[in-house]
Amino acid sequence: MAPDHFTIAVNGREYAKPKQPVVVLCIDGCEPDYITQAIQAGVAPFMKKMLETGSSLLGDCVVPSFTNPNNLSIVTGVPPSVHGICGNYFLDETTGQEVMMNDPAYLRAPTLLAAFADAGASVAVVTAKDKLRTLLGHKMRGICFSAEKADQATLDNGGIDKVLELVGRPVPSVYSADLSEIVFAAGVRLLETRRPDIMYLSTTDYVQHKCAPGAQGANDFYAMMDGYLAQLDALGAVIGLTADHGMSAKTDAAGRPHIVFLQEALDSFAPGSRVILPITDPYVVHHGALGSFATVYLQPGADGPSVAAAIAATDGVEMVLTREQAAQRFELPADRIGDLVVVADHLTVLGTRQAEHDLTGLTVPLRSHGGLSEQKVPLLFNRALQGLAPGRRLRNFDVFDLALNHLVPVGP
Repeated sequence: MAPDHFTIAVNGREYAKPKQPVVVLCIDGCEPDYITQAIQAGVAPFMKKMLETGSSLLGDCVVPSFTNPNNLSIVTGVPPSVHGICGNYFLDETTGQEVMMNDPAYLRAPTLLAAFADAGASVAVVTAKDKLRTLLGHKMRGICFSAEKADQATLDNGGIDKVLELVGRPVPSVYSADLSEIVFAAGVRLLETRRPDIMYLSTTDYVQHKCAPGAQGANDFYAMMDGYLAQLDALGAVIGLTADHGMSAKTDAAGRPHIVFLQEALDSFAPGSRVILPITDPYVVHHGALGSFATVYLQPGADGPSVAAAIAATDGVEMVLTREQAAQRFELPADRIGDLVVVADHLTVLGTRQAEHDLTGLTVPLRSHGGLSEQKVPLLFNRALQGLAPGRRLRNFDVFDLALNHLVPVGP
């Protein structure tokens, strides 16, 4: 256990020692209405209790509203302009290569998880997708493994072995709700057997990409999650729940994907320009690599304002910003985004060329994220909050601050 009294300073923020286990959950793609609909359907009694006796707020996630930048903001407590992770995928201008942004070498700030572990706290991290594991566990002493590769976790690479025996489940398909259930089940079992001071649980948004709020599949998922939250609460944990981003339907009135193939358009009026889609990751069945945020690298000598104006006039485009404007408005590292940043509206996604997107895996109308329309996320706690400054803008990456510094004490 951690020493009795301490605070730690990480990235300019102070965090108090947890007096009881603190479990922070990032529910991937959790549009707030998923929780509302599950409660109204009567399938989430514990979350209803959290609303009634705990604290329920809304916060803003990081834009682009994608997985990697938001998970890293949550565990560092700061925006991408500080920690450096501004997408799932980016153009490394030092090499000219498009790469996944899952290497800790791209991380520019320490995580509070590592800082707490260094201060003597016991820390555990369980993530659904393996793409996040090395970033979340960077320089952290403790338990860190993914549900996707739970069978490969060892004492050497994850601080734990025999994970499948611990949770009593086999490794599921990465395209399933079961992948997230292993995260919840592992969290409960770790709290029962190891009782870490701080635990971070991060799920996958497979269900949210498939099912709208209130749909049977969505309510089944939130009912499952509700049961595990109740178990964590019964084990004495402080629970803080947020999301990396929301989720929206991206279709026309007939239910067909509404896509702006941005590279095709640029090929006609700005040849040589290069479109990068930061949503890109290995799990394309979820979304076909289509999201509502893109960056554009212009050819030297290109007329940037004219190109920006042409893109902005395209149906489905909400805004076009210069590199400097986007870095300031969205708190992004300017050296890791394009000359232009393009954000689509709430019904539209951005692609490169039609031939470069395989949509055969989309068996239901497209749902995705990335833009401003997916920025609102829940901040839900099983305790009451105190001491919040009036008018404070809340972010998903405030969740550890709220859970550690602002919850009303319970008991003696």
